[in-house]
Amino acid sequence: MSFPLVAPMFPAGREPLPPGMTEEDRSQLLEAKKYQGWMTMGMESCAAKTVIAGVGGLGIGAFFSLMSSSFAYEDPLLRQSTQAGMNNTQKAREIFKEMGRGMWKSGKGFGKVGALFAGIECVIEGYRAKNDMVNPIAAGFVAGGVLARNSGPKAALGGGLAFAAFSAAIDLFLRREPSDDD
Repeated sequence: MSFPLVAPMFPAGREPLPPGMTEEDRSQLLEAKKYQGWMTMGMESCAAKTVIAGVGGLGIGAFFSLMSSSFAYEDPLLRQSTQAGMNNTQKAREIFKEMGRGMWKSGKGFGKVGALFAGIECVIEGYRAKNDMVNPIAAGFVAGGVLARNSGPKAALGGGLAFAAFSAAIDLFLRREPSDDD
């Protein structure tokens, strides 16, 4: 029996199917919804966000280092003195090893910063139960302070303020309204 102005109610698992699907497709649809729920839960967890940011930072840092390593050998006199007595294969091997070390070092740094910031921001967002501009600014302040902690309290405060300002600028850019000119 249908009542006017009342949303229809269906038992769980017996909802109407999307257009073009048959009753045989229902089990596949339910299984896809189950996996989608698991993926949503995983993406909402702070641990997953931290790992994704860390791995992404590692990749970005390695890529930046790879791109900038092409400028590392611009001094021919330095290159001749460090690679004297090597054949071309040995020189190439040394260059690639040095590039790999640089990529790993830079990638670790970017990954550490990304994981630290994403983890702190997720914890703050979970605690406040809001998604606004305060979260990235506070997370930037804490992350900047943590990263500069070994240089003393003045540097930790400065690092926190600088990272908070950078986080605010990036978040303002990403949250801006698109123009109506499109």
